[in-house]
Amino acid sequence: MTSTLRLTFAAILLPVIVGMAQAGPIERACLSSDRAAGNRSLCGCIQQVADQTLGNGDQRKAAKFFRDPDLAHAVWISQSSRDDEFWDRYKAFGATAAASCG
Repeated sequence: MTSTLRLTFAAILLPVIVGMAQAGPIERACLSSDRAAGNRSLCGCIQQVADQTLGNGDQRKAAKFFRDPDLAHAVWISQSSRDDEFWDRYKAFGATAAASCG
C-alpha cells in the first residue's frame, strides 16, 4: 500500500474509530444492535439521555439489554429491591429517551 493510500485510509477511519471510542455503553450497544433504527444520530441522542439519567453502572447494565432482551425481562420480574430500584430508573430513562429522541 502506498503511503498516500495509507494516509487517506487513516484519515477516513480515524474519526470513526475515535467516535466509537468516545461513545458511551448505551450508544455502542445501540450502534451494534440489529435494529433498523440503530443509526448514529438516534443512538447518540439515547446516550445523551442516559448520561443525564443513569449512572455508569446502570448504563452498563442497560446496554446488555440490547444483546440480551431476556435479561431485561429477568430484571423486570426479579424480586430484588436493587433490581426494582434499577428498573424504576431504567423506565424513567426510557420515557425521557422516547420523548427526547423519538
